[in-house]
Amino acid sequence: MRVVKWIAGLVLAGAAVPALAQDVEKGAELYRVHCATCHGIEGGGQGPMAGVLVIQPADLTRLAKSNGGAFPLERVIKRIDGRDPLVSHGSPMPVYGFFFEGKGTAIKTTSGQPIMTSKPIVDLMAYLQTLQAE
Repeated sequence: MRVVKWIAGLVLAGAAVPALAQDVEKGAELYRVHCATCHGIEGGGQGPMAGVLVIQPADLTRLAKSNGGAFPLERVIKRIDGRDPLVSHGSPMPVYGFFFEGKGTAIKTTSGQPIMTSKPIVDLMAYLQTLQAE
């Protein structure tokens, strides 16, 4: 009985995830400081460090297009926060991981399920969504 109450509490808590304010301008600044060196100012994967990487950086402008038109929010969050590490970075991404840490924040994914991340990553996601090619 206690397990059923616990599960019901989790379901209700997930349903009550508030909408989180996203700051695109802060996300743009985070991108310029931490991502553009590899992914390029416009997100196409042609940053100044791209030439020295064994595996080329992703074209961040095509994330939605390569995912059936939907921005892959959960996948991108997990790549950035290290839950889905990329070998091409030589370590979990980003190498600036300490900067993206912070108070856990829930954001709803396209499936409606919340995922925990930090406010800087929420802002970065808001900016990355503005880069998507039509």
